[in-house]
Amino acid sequence: MGESIDRDAIGRSNMVRLTAYIIKSRWFTIFATILVMSAAGATYAFGIYSKDIKETLGYNQQTLNTLGFFKDLGANVGILAGLINEVTPPWVVLAIGAIMNLGGYLMVWLAVTGRTPRPHVWQMCLYICIGANSQSFANNGALVTAVKNFPESRGVVLGLLKGYTGLSSAIFTQLYHAIYGDNSKALILLIGWLPAAISIVFIYTIRLTKVKRQENEIKVFYRILYAAIALAGYLLVVIVVQKLVAFSQSAYVGSAVVVLLLLFLPVVVVWRKRPTFGGSKSILKLILPQLRYQWTNKKNLK
Repeated sequence: MGESIDRDAIGRSNMVRLTAYIIKSRWFTIFATILVMSAAGATYAFGIYSKDIKETLGYNQQTLNTLGFFKDLGANVGILAGLINEVTPPWVVLAIGAIMNLGGYLMVWLAVTGRTPRPHVWQMCLYICIGANSQSFANNGALVTAVKNFPESRGVVLGLLKGYTGLSSAIFTQLYHAIYGDNSKALILLIGWLPAAISIVFIYTIRLTKVKRQENEIKVFYRILYAAIALAGYLLVVIVVQKLVAFSQSAYVGSAVVVLLLLFLPVVVVWRKRPTFGGSKSILKLILPQLRYQWTNKKNLK
């Protein structure tokens, strides 16, 4: 009896060690960075909700163009984020970006939905500039960290992750249709809370790790690239179909589920390659005997 309890306790301890090893590994960091970058291109969706800003706040096209300029200004000026990233760990940069993203876009959403007094034009420009500037914090906190973790594959890493950023607007569109229907104002709210939530969830996962070159690491990136191509291809097809056929709410939900499955596909690639990378072999040698023992013990009890 005592031996059974001891072995169960050791098995649970080793499972915790394996889980902690995977979450802290640089390969899981790549997966977390993919999710962050997939939500870091919200500025590309400005054309979807800009008509709501124009109609509800009574702006003319010139004012809307001014708003778009400050949106682009915030998205492309990343000096402050870069300087902060040089002197602080990645989690600080991600936290600042999450706060800016939530604060900026939330204020835009409150203004568009009439939940706050109508703001001045300069205030709206400030809100959207702050929200868009959070994208540079995501780039520095997540993208730069991933490149530093894979210095010999930095070109592949950079291109792969920026590709996911390019898909983010299409991903947001599918998700907001599934959650909020045809309410384009709600897209502003989604852009405000979802990227911030993803950054907070993975705030301690995305970190600098010990660099150790593996011979087959480029093959792993190729498999992740195939997953990205599958996601891009599906988004292309479904967007064209949605232009030709009227989708119901349940159809949008189904489409969003497929998008999420394809988006999370790289974690399968990372997990399948996990036992071939360095120290995880020794951990698996500790785990597998305990799992076999527990399985045998349960069969004997039955």
